[in-house]
Amino acid sequence: MKTTLSQFMLRTGIYSGSNSRAMVPSLFAGLGAKRVLLLSDKGLEKAGIVEKVASIFELTSHGSGPQLVGTYLDIAQDAESRCINDAVRYAKEVGADSLLAVGGGSVLDTVKGVKYALHKGLADIKEAIPGGLLFESFPKANHIPIPHIAIPTTAGTGSEVSPIAVIYNEDIQMKTNIINPFINADMAVLDPDLTVGLPPFITAFTGFDALTHAIEALASPTATGLTDAYALHAIRLIEKNLPVAVAEGENLEARMDLLQASLMGITAFSFALNAIPVHNMAHAYGALFRIPHGLANAVFLPVVMELVPQLYLPKAAKLAQALNVDVEGDSAETALSKVVDKIRLLQKKCGLPADFKEYNISEEALLQTIPAVMKDPAALSFPMPKELIAAIGQRVVPLTVK
Repeated sequence: MKTTLSQFMLRTGIYSGSNSRAMVPSLFAGLGAKRVLLLSDKGLEKAGIVEKVASIFELTSHGSGPQLVGTYLDIAQDAESRCINDAVRYAKEVGADSLLAVGGGSVLDTVKGVKYALHKGLADIKEAIPGGLLFESFPKANHIPIPHIAIPTTAGTGSEVSPIAVIYNEDIQMKTNIINPFINADMAVLDPDLTVGLPPFITAFTGFDALTHAIEALASPTATGLTDAYALHAIRLIEKNLPVAVAEGENLEARMDLLQASLMGITAFSFALNAIPVHNMAHAYGALFRIPHGLANAVFLPVVMELVPQLYLPKAAKLAQALNVDVEGDSAETALSKVVDKIRLLQKKCGLPADFKEYNISEEALLQTIPAVMKDPAALSFPMPKELIAAIGQRVVPLTVK
């Protein structure tokens, strides 16, 4: 129903462009920050990205502007609770009053967790999410007065602007969620220069993460005109630019378009949030087998669309148009079939696998995925029967006959 209450809150200020990272100290000054903690990971340190961002503060370190008081780099894949708790302790040790996140989804989500824990006075982020999902909305949730800037180095999660932090709980092997409209960054700086060194394979699967956000937003039963606008244009930009960025890593124009598409995809996804079976499967498999989230989404997307067609048929023609597929005069079923073919072609063009062959998932492990999918927070609004979960799993896990 179009008249049912919906929310759309894009709260983050967006600064885009080549070398836009140079603005970070002045943006922090505007937010009232004095002591900035930079959080990233060791891979980005090795790639020289951390230094590229940290060196900007040297130019302002002699004035009264914000100072960089520390760098925290021990962030693992999937935003582990352990990393968040450790970073919270470090932030207190160095007396940081503001947070700068530089990285992909794991780093960006970790920093959201750090901000939330500091704001709430928590020593262990797991205390905030005992059941796997913490959902807080305005006016119960209020502004978090910790200056927070995010610089994404992948065009995938869009986590810099989303009100969702996905945090891995090591104790129960589950991806848990904090949803809060003030947890995202105050400012997002989209600098394509910082994404040019991203390897083709990671460029491809992070791009598919953004594509999945946009497609699941479009198919959502609670989609609105606002979320459709963001979802459809994100799909157009990804279809056009992802193969280019994978083939020509240094193409700044394609990289820039993908950063903006990623941001639009997650915005649509966050505010149309309802039925997300692709993410539901990806979360469970990611938690159990530590498959990168974007890669899991890339493999599951065409399979879920084929096996849960009722979700995608109402918007099949719009989706086809955005993916540059001619479906004039076709039925919704034919249009959806052509869309799935196009997604598989895009998958192949970008060098992505169609299954999880390289993860050597056993038949026994495959059975564990059924309860994992069913207990994932994403299953709340669109529970899938065991048979469907098993059917999807069998399509993506080639079992070797002994």
